[in-house]
Amino acid sequence: MNRSLLALSLLACLPAFSAEGLDRIAAYAGNWKITTEHLDTPFSKAGKESTTLHNDCWRSAGFYACNQFVDGESKALIVFTYNAKEDVYTTYPIPAGGGQPGSGKLIIRGNEWTYPWESVEGGKTTFFRVVNVFTAPDAIEYRQEFSTDRSHWTLMARGSEKKERP
Repeated sequence: MNRSLLALSLLACLPAFSAEGLDRIAAYAGNWKITTEHLDTPFSKAGKESTTLHNDCWRSAGFYACNQFVDGESKALIVFTYNAKEDVYTTYPIPAGGGQPGSGKLIIRGNEWTYPWESVEGGKTTFFRVVNVFTAPDAIEYRQEFSTDRSHWTLMARGSEKKERP
C-alpha cells in the first residue's frame, strides 16, 4: 500500500479535541466508511471509490499502534510516536506481507491533521500532503494535494469519512 493511500485511510476524529500527545491517536480505533473522488492530475487518475476501514488500535508506553484493515484485509501496522518538544508525530507504516516499512510525519493543529511527504524524481522535488479537517467528532473532510513550491497546491483527491461504530 503506498504512503498516500495509508495517509488517506488513516483518518479519524479527535474525541472532543481534548486529548493530548499519543492519546489523540486513540480516535483511530473503530470502523470508518470512506468515500474518495480522485481528480485527473499528473499524479492521480480520475475516479471514485468507497472503502471500509477498520483500525484495531492499542497503546503501549510511548507507542501507539493500529493494525489497519481495508475492506476486511489487513494492510499495514502503523506505529505512532510523539515528540512533545517539537509537537510532531512520526508514523511508521509496516506493510502486511513483508513489504519495506517507511516513516512519515503527522502534524496536528486544532481540528486539522496534515500528513506531508515529498518525492524526488530526476532531481525535481514534488511535495505532497493529505489535509484532514474534522467537521464533527465522527466526521472528516479531507483532501490530497501536490506542489512544486510548497506555496501553490493542486488538488488530487477529496473525500470524507464517517465513523460507523467504535
